[in-house]
Amino acid sequence: MPKALIPTPQEHAVLLAVSTPSVTEEKTKEYLDELSFLVDTAGGEAVAQFTQNLQHPDTRTYFGSGKIRDVAEYIHEHNIDFVVVDDELSPSQQRNMESILGCRVMDRTHLILDIFAKRAQTAHAKVQVELAQYKYLLPRLTGMWTHLEKQRGGIGMRGPGEKEIETDRRIIRNRISLLEGKLKDIDRQKATQRGHRDKFVRVALVGYTNVGKSTLMNVLSNAEVFAENKLFATLDTTVRKVVFGNLPFLLSDTVGFIRKLPHSLVESFKSTLDEIRETDLLLHVVDISHPDFEEQIAVVNQTLDEIHAGDKPMITIFNKIDQYHWVEKDPDDLTPKTKENTTLEELKATWMAKGGHKTFFISAKTKENVNEMKEMLYEEIKKLHIQIYPYNNFLY
Repeated sequence: MPKALIPTPQEHAVLLAVSTPSVTEEKTKEYLDELSFLVDTAGGEAVAQFTQNLQHPDTRTYFGSGKIRDVAEYIHEHNIDFVVVDDELSPSQQRNMESILGCRVMDRTHLILDIFAKRAQTAHAKVQVELAQYKYLLPRLTGMWTHLEKQRGGIGMRGPGEKEIETDRRIIRNRISLLEGKLKDIDRQKATQRGHRDKFVRVALVGYTNVGKSTLMNVLSNAEVFAENKLFATLDTTVRKVVFGNLPFLLSDTVGFIRKLPHSLVESFKSTLDEIRETDLLLHVVDISHPDFEEQIAVVNQTLDEIHAGDKPMITIFNKIDQYHWVEKDPDDLTPKTKENTTLEELKATWMAKGGHKTFFISAKTKENVNEMKEMLYEEIKKLHIQIYPYNNFLY
């Protein structure tokens, strides 16, 4: 398995992001705040943020030449250990930036992969993450052999370096093939397990990472699923049999989605995502206290569409109402009302009027409205059970 570059708690990071015409500076700042949370989850500390307005990232050094020199000066003056870029870098961009900045440079994808490597607990999750890491590493091998450039003054020194890279590529391709074989076996096992869950309606919790899915899982199932205020606290799908009244069903807690989720992870976590694809009802959990919760909803819906699960019956559960805050607008202020000036009751009315999916507002932490939500879920799951298993309705 590739060595993870998880920063130690003592290491400090600088974050970089480009503001393009389609992304405002305010939005870029929100993205960098999320990236800072990712660094914190990995065990490091983000101490500075740099942004630049460009039509698109520089194809050579991500930032323009002047701005990247400013970053290099800051890194040198403050003994920064590594840099994280809020986009996926090409291998050449990463090499060029490391040469200029004089420290490790990783992109958002690399950081997420390392967090997954740190969080993986079961053999299944470890295989999935390792496969994604190798797929990410393969096109970047050349940059790992830059130490050979110092030897290129000697005749014949270049050949052995190229041979070494080709050897490593062959080893990694073989490892990828082996891991893909392992995952196919795991996929078959998982499919068999899912096939044995007949006569039960399947319900899956989905949502952006760190919205409280695992906490809600614990509330609904009386289980002890690991829950933490960190990104990607849950990697492995947890399935519990839950009984409401006289109605049993299966409840799954799934890995959280995130903006720019690496494609290699989506591919590697196919069997985990199959739990979502094969479910009968999705509970889309949303952190209503998050200032950007509407974009998080859009990210989750887009990801569900990408894995062909966007047409599933869904109930939107707005969680963390105990943490929702708003500021009363000055009556003399004639500017349009913003989300910050919207009361929870107004927000409820807005979302409940939008139609499409049923909505419910709760706090999994304080249990507010949880009993009412259970009653609503009972009725919805009962309808599905009658529809899916019409000859097995002796419970009602």
